[in-house]
Amino acid sequence: MTTRRRTRERVVRLGRSMRYRADRFLQSLSTWAKPPQLTAGAFATVVLLGTALLALPAATETGEGAGFVTALFTATSAVCVTGLIVVDTPEYWSTFGEAVILALIQIGGLGIMALATVLTMAVGRRLGLRMAVRTSSEAKSLTLGDVRELVKGIVTVTLIAEALLAAVLGLRWWLYYGESPGRAAYLGLFHAVSAFNNAGFALYSDSLEGFVTDPWICVPVAVAVVAGGLGFPVWLELWRFSRRRRERYHWSLHARITLVTTAVLLAVGFVSFLVLEWRNPATMGGLDPRDKLLAAFFQAVMPRTAGFNSLPFGEMNTQTLLVTDILMFVGGGSAGTAGGIKVTTFALLAFVILANVRGEPTVHVAGRRLSDGVVPQATTVVLMAIGLVVTATLALMTITPFSLDEILFETTSAFGTVGLSTGITGELPVAGEFIIVFLMFVGRIGPITLASALALRRRPRRYELPEERPIVG
Repeated sequence: MTTRRRTRERVVRLGRSMRYRADRFLQSLSTWAKPPQLTAGAFATVVLLGTALLALPAATETGEGAGFVTALFTATSAVCVTGLIVVDTPEYWSTFGEAVILALIQIGGLGIMALATVLTMAVGRRLGLRMAVRTSSEAKSLTLGDVRELVKGIVTVTLIAEALLAAVLGLRWWLYYGESPGRAAYLGLFHAVSAFNNAGFALYSDSLEGFVTDPWICVPVAVAVVAGGLGFPVWLELWRFSRRRRERYHWSLHARITLVTTAVLLAVGFVSFLVLEWRNPATMGGLDPRDKLLAAFFQAVMPRTAGFNSLPFGEMNTQTLLVTDILMFVGGGSAGTAGGIKVTTFALLAFVILANVRGEPTVHVAGRRLSDGVVPQATTVVLMAIGLVVTATLALMTITPFSLDEILFETTSAFGTVGLSTGITGELPVAGEFIIVFLMFVGRIGPITLASALALRRRPRRYELPEERPIVG
């Protein structure tokens, strides 16, 4: 046996041993840690690490270091891909601080997509998960190798999409706005990562208001926000659809609901912004009709949930803010970078209402009957989300002088990890900032872990009590 062959066999044995040890470690870890605990712990660890890095003197322009609350708020907003800020990003943070924020956005976006996709597939196969990144090795289960391939696919799609968007934006800032090649590339990369991950962080003090009439900036950013908010399962189906004949491809119920509901909500948002703000001189009243269409489309996309804005929300009509609240609360697709209760949850409850109005005992959607456990899961997620937003709104109304419209907009934006604001974020007291931090964190990981936990912990009742029907309505 040659030396090269012996070396190759040793490397193979070492690789098998490492994979075996890693698998055993994951199994031992899963005996005491559950998916919600691991999810919260992992994201909390990244938030604390980001807080420590942003508190360094090198992270600020002044070199004095950010305060704990400022660093914690910014790190949470970046990891939870929200975009709410208490300080001006380009003026307060140094290049090192901006790089930390960019890294936190990428980690948060990829982490959420990978985790949510694994949990979604596990729920779809009716498996019992012991942890977020590892499932049992029994028949029909999602193995560690499957998870590895999923994560690899998510990373690949994400990096390709971000690279394409960065190239388009960088060329625009270089060739049209006269930025140096290095500065243009940096601006393109930062905003590409922020847009695709639905973060909404911008390197301009007024977000993207200066580009409200530029389709080469607004349209690519809006497309990236929609793509990131659809979720990896939908991307996968779109890719399979492109490789097969249309008449032979069968769309899953999840993909159909996500695509149709997203399109409907985008259309509703577009028409609402266009009608309600058409004559508002503080927003789009002074724009040309073509520019008004572009501004309305861009702002209809952002509640999907990215915090960019090309119009000042602090100057918008109350009706527009209410419509935006609803869109932000719904959010985007499951297993994506968007927040909110998710469009599938919203659509399923709409079908439940329709079935009850018709007097039908079961809920049917697109030729499929919903399983019995879906409706209680969706109802629980929505009611807990409403309770959280209402409680936080009441608390902020107690400790701040702002109006209900402003506070409700802020809390809904934080819970939906949107990042849009009427401008009151930086004026909140310390207690108010902690409330927003809690909302961002729970809004980012809460719906995913809650929905998966409800689906994966179903257990039969050993007995039933006597039935009685209370009066409803």
